[in-house]
Amino acid sequence: MGRRKRKNEILEKVEIIETAAEGKSLAKVNDQVLFVPHTVPGDIVDVQLYRKRRRYLEGKVIRFHKKSEQRVEPFCAHFGICGGCKWQFISYEDQLLNKQRVVIDALKRIAKVDVPEIPEIIGSKKTTFYRNKLEFTYSNKEWLTEEQINSEEVFKDRNALGFHIPGRFDKVLNIEKCWLQDEPSNAIRNWVKKYAEENELPFFDLRTQEGLLRNMIIRTSNSGQVMVVFVFHKDEKQVRETLLNDFVTQFPRLHSLMYVINEKRNDSIADLEIMPFHGANWIEEKMMNASGDQQLTFKVGPKSFYQTNSDQAYVLYKVVAEFADVKDDEVVYDFYTGTGTIANFMASKSKKVVGVEYIPEAIEDAKENARKNKIKNADFFAGDLKDVFNSEFIEQHGKADVIITDPPRAGMHKDVMAQLLALEANRIVYVSCNPATQARDLALLDEKYEVSKVQAVDMFPHTHHVESVVLLNLRS
Repeated sequence: MGRRKRKNEILEKVEIIETAAEGKSLAKVNDQVLFVPHTVPGDIVDVQLYRKRRRYLEGKVIRFHKKSEQRVEPFCAHFGICGGCKWQFISYEDQLLNKQRVVIDALKRIAKVDVPEIPEIIGSKKTTFYRNKLEFTYSNKEWLTEEQINSEEVFKDRNALGFHIPGRFDKVLNIEKCWLQDEPSNAIRNWVKKYAEENELPFFDLRTQEGLLRNMIIRTSNSGQVMVVFVFHKDEKQVRETLLNDFVTQFPRLHSLMYVINEKRNDSIADLEIMPFHGANWIEEKMMNASGDQQLTFKVGPKSFYQTNSDQAYVLYKVVAEFADVKDDEVVYDFYTGTGTIANFMASKSKKVVGVEYIPEAIEDAKENARKNKIKNADFFAGDLKDVFNSEFIEQHGKADVIITDPPRAGMHKDVMAQLLALEANRIVYVSCNPATQARDLALLDEKYEVSKVQAVDMFPHTHHVESVVLLNLRS
């Protein structure tokens, strides 16, 4: 391989050999690991370095000498600019192989634990229009593509309603068609943008923090219901009500229309009151329980966490139920329970299920879901798990025989890990959307637990994200 010394050094004819975490791929250069985004194994490329560390390098592709046979033609017009669906250029079969490899690599390289034979990853039947929730951002500074910039066209109208450009908090790519969420999602977004421009409603300026229209959340469900939440930067009642009334006229079958006023400098609405405007303040998802003898109905509010791939969530939960192997005399703790989907799903197989979740509104939905489905052996509690999960909690609810945990990407807090080790439940089923942090936690649990089963599940086609389910058994 030739090398040239420059301020931004260029490595020539680098062969990409395998996928790595966070959607990157890697090569080996003089005993150093080189991470290169937007590549796949089999690519041969010239790479311009932008980061040099003692143990690794990072760079970007500036030229392709050979493109991998894994590559396919992306189907979305926004591919390569939008931050989502970054693996569209890889065949779905190869995506699954790469995700499986990421899970295995995390367990062996980070956790460094004994790993049983791992079955084939479970793919998603739907590879487009599989998400039930999307959040769009309004901006008066639309991101312009290189083609637009190099053209002679003058862009006076820079309004956009779409997704943030990766790494640019203040730039938003206007989306014409998104392949992630089924209709009426695209129809809603495009109508709202056209309406706002025709009525001269100011789009938000992310730098100056000025403007009216800030964000829009669209939630759909497998019951056919649709929820839309408008996020306004300030409360202009007459303008807001005119917009929302016209929106209801345009989309009369909408199940839920809500709004929130967010005057903060960040986009989080978790701490803000969401106001109902039309219809219910929830939508419903449906799913069979773990025993397969009852269809459950889950109430999902605007702040509730629910797996964003509804169909694949059922597949995931069946794996959890199989690994947990709960008996009717056993107590189950369900950590990071969200709206209680796993807890209520598992209730028919257990003596009692206890769910814990940080967001109070989600816990209220979980309780309502239990009542709605006539589940009487599920209890739910709101609070930070590192504070709630203590000896008093265990004394109150009884020692858990099985613990199911589905933490956020950061994994579990060290205090939670310490309490898990002290409790010594017979089985732990650890569900994770981040194999790296899961592996870190498994290394700590290895003191008392052994990994008995592993199953990777693809919840997010055309992305690098993968769900990993691990069964841990208490060592004898």
